[in-house]
Amino acid sequence: MRISVREKTVNYVILTLFALFAIIPLIGVLLSSVTPSAQNSGGFSVPTSIDLGNFGAAWNQGHFASYMFSSVLVTVSVVVLTTVLAVFAGFAFARLDFFGSNVLFFVMLAGLMLPAEAFIIPLYFNLRSVGLTDTYTSLILPQTAQSLAFGIFWMRSQFRSFPGEVIEAARLDGARDVRLLWQVIVPAAVAPIMTMALLITMWTWNEFLLPLVLITSEDHRTAPLGLAFFKGAHLTDYSLLSAAGVIVALPIVVLYFFLQKRFISGMLGGFADR
Repeated sequence: MRISVREKTVNYVILTLFALFAIIPLIGVLLSSVTPSAQNSGGFSVPTSIDLGNFGAAWNQGHFASYMFSSVLVTVSVVVLTTVLAVFAGFAFARLDFFGSNVLFFVMLAGLMLPAEAFIIPLYFNLRSVGLTDTYTSLILPQTAQSLAFGIFWMRSQFRSFPGEVIEAARLDGARDVRLLWQVIVPAAVAPIMTMALLITMWTWNEFLLPLVLITSEDHRTAPLGLAFFKGAHLTDYSLLSAAGVIVALPIVVLYFFLQKRFISGMLGGFADR
């Protein structure tokens, strides 16, 4: 089915409008972050001079070195744990037959349907009863559990689409399940795994509610939580606020920039092109 020139034009116009709707606020934040504080009234304007010192001031005054360390530690831990567990569980649900697999799979999908607000209070009391509040563990374990629901769903769908004849050939060659997974399937699933890892990285990095409820000391604050406290202390200094926002968002932007090809390949291709 061929698309007419008129339909293409309408599509491009709509996509352009959506792109502008998303990009213009980002441009405003970037411009505000390099505007001298004395010139910044909070509106959208092009600065007459550039002050890159806003980033250094925001970094030092906001103690973002500590916050970024906490976010990196929590994010890396969650991504590694979730990826390893999701690969194993996804393979089991996709390629192994065991009693109650379908029921167990749909039970685990409850993690996709339950928002954090639904269990944050009982989670807090449970963690407090075992002395885990205000620790990195209290952030890593719940977010790993949350991410596993999506991770297992994603990897199961990817592994189910893997060519069955390749698996049968590997089994005929004597490959057992673990060897089949890590030497045959996983190398061909790098793009889907990277896509899953990048999505979980973004979700974990941007998580705000769990640190807000479970963390009380400044030493364990993550970057989004630290940004909220920084905003409370510099409510009218729009240049510093914008610079702090750019600092917090920059790692994810850079990560996506370098991994965008694998991300898009994993979202659109899977094993279809193999």
